[in-house]
Amino acid sequence: MATPKKILKIIAGTIVFLTLPTLLLFGFIYFKYDEDLPNGTKGAQAEQLATKMLNALDSEAYQNTNYLEWTFKKRHHFKWNKAENTCEVYWKDYKVTLDLKNPSKSEAFQNEQKVNSKEAQELIEKAISYFNNDSFWVVAPYKVFDSGTERRVVTLDDGSEALLVTYTSGGTTPGDSFLWHLDDSGKPKSFQMWVDILPIGGLEASWSDWTTTESGAHLPTFHKFLFFGLEITDLVGRK
Repeated sequence: MATPKKILKIIAGTIVFLTLPTLLLFGFIYFKYDEDLPNGTKGAQAEQLATKMLNALDSEAYQNTNYLEWTFKKRHHFKWNKAENTCEVYWKDYKVTLDLKNPSKSEAFQNEQKVNSKEAQELIEKAISYFNNDSFWVVAPYKVFDSGTERRVVTLDDGSEALLVTYTSGGTTPGDSFLWHLDDSGKPKSFQMWVDILPIGGLEASWSDWTTTESGAHLPTFHKFLFFGLEITDLVGRK
């Protein structure tokens, strides 16, 4: 029969076995990828670079897109009526109809039955969080002139220019910054992130798997992020 001391040693060994690889992986990623937020310069040059990026993506076609639908990582599905500023958010057996202009008018459902009281508010807040995060991975380039944003131009080590966009307000985590790396035409290739939810600054995600919707908007279908893939499927964009 195992003694209490032996049981404690087994438990401790199990914890070390399970956590040590995670800690080693985090340490490797941290020392390999962590970067300080770069300094950039505000002004006309930054505004011109942001405009060049929007022109490369035909932002007018996106602005004229009144309806967007997509699935993020095969987990969350969205039907966003941009014209009416509403969005239906689906996950598991839940559906939330978001009024993005007046969230108090939003409604939550489970198995098509309306949910009331505190649980409904929790589901609505979760749906808003899903929408803010998942829609950003679809339309982020078009948000560089949103209210509460600051733009700076950053000169990289190779002499090329990148666009640093900081969100000082709005969304779920104001204060986040993104450094857009662009090709010669101004179209995004990737961005680096300095965001509240990540303990490592400067992690990079690709913006290279583009498709053109029925409305003419250029939107991504996949992002490579470290060892992971963020897949965007069922993508529809209509006027």
